[in-house]
Amino acid sequence: MWSNKIDRRDFMTTSIAAVGTSALATESDAAASQDNAGIRSSETATAYTGEILQGKKVVSRLNVDDLTPGQRHFLYFQGVQATSGQHWHVSVVVAKGSRPGKRFTLTSGVHGDEMSSIHTVQTVMERLDPAQMSGTVMAVLDIARPAVESMQRRWPNSGRGADLIDMNREWPGDENGASATSRHASLLFNRLLRPNSDFAIDFHTGTTGLEVAAFLIGDRRIPDVKTMTDLYPVGLMWDDPAYPGVLHNAFVDAGIPCFTPEVGAARVLDRDMIALFVEGTLNVLKHYGVVSGPIGRTAADANMIIGNAAFPIIASQGGLVEFHARLDDEVKASQTIAVQRNMFGEVVAEYVTAVSGKLAAYRTDASSDPGNVLGFILFNEPRPASPAGAHPYSEKSYPE
Repeated sequence: MWSNKIDRRDFMTTSIAAVGTSALATESDAAASQDNAGIRSSETATAYTGEILQGKKVVSRLNVDDLTPGQRHFLYFQGVQATSGQHWHVSVVVAKGSRPGKRFTLTSGVHGDEMSSIHTVQTVMERLDPAQMSGTVMAVLDIARPAVESMQRRWPNSGRGADLIDMNREWPGDENGASATSRHASLLFNRLLRPNSDFAIDFHTGTTGLEVAAFLIGDRRIPDVKTMTDLYPVGLMWDDPAYPGVLHNAFVDAGIPCFTPEVGAARVLDRDMIALFVEGTLNVLKHYGVVSGPIGRTAADANMIIGNAAFPIIASQGGLVEFHARLDDEVKASQTIAVQRNMFGEVVAEYVTAVSGKLAAYRTDASSDPGNVLGFILFNEPRPASPAGAHPYSEKSYPE
């Protein structure tokens, strides 16, 4: 699980001087032969399919350098094919600044039930004026299109009968992979996301039936991740790379600093929480010189609590769940978090936290099967200095 840790360390110690520069545009590239430059140009130039959908051009590869500066561009990216042979098309908005600068990518819709994350990115893009910007901000809004269409977390797959695939365990994907989900991830990552990003932010929410507090997930040992997350007026952060296969780790492994904001509950628009993440994202763009203006509220104003571990509370029984703690409450070890009753109203389970910390997520569905996650306590635990000894959490421990 932690095989990429050495790469992360190398990234932190060797790339600081190159922060903000494209991984694809180095001095050695500039000095390469004319023939090689021609090959790179054909492989990286924007490829238009010739289709027009709802007045928007369709691309199968994008190079933001090809777009007209000082303008907003609306495109569809041609993803993987559905079972009908039609392609899934992903919505892309590019605010191309009138001056050179850093390239930021904002992603959402990796899970199809996460509406507040999509609206957060939409709102940020609405606030940008490309004529007054330096650099580029690209928004990729509905990455898991079939999941978004049905407002469900996972991508419906028909590979071996009806199946549901969590796309946020598939990155960076495989263009020849065993599922359409993996192939779609590879197309997006290699032809759209990675080539156009110096920095990235992958927005999520809790999942259907499990609401999360406003918090961030990322590896603060990466200098730019620490810088960016400190600019959000959000009260909680999970300082951890999280699970292999998530999009923000694919970016980091490619040398692109990235982290994940968690914007509340699934399936709804939480406007108050969205406003916090819009403010934080604009702070980041101001800090890196993409847009101008004063920095707003930050993590210091929110008294952000940073934990390095998430303790999951797992249902041992089936039945109705009654919480004795509220989301974002501070809880103490041995405190009862919830009880569960059967259909006779008898208490069949009492759930106690083994750690002290913050209740960062809790189940909003009033009933639960055995084995479901009922909540997460964000806390700090001693961690070995060696990355190889980092704590290997179960996949069920992850809200994003």
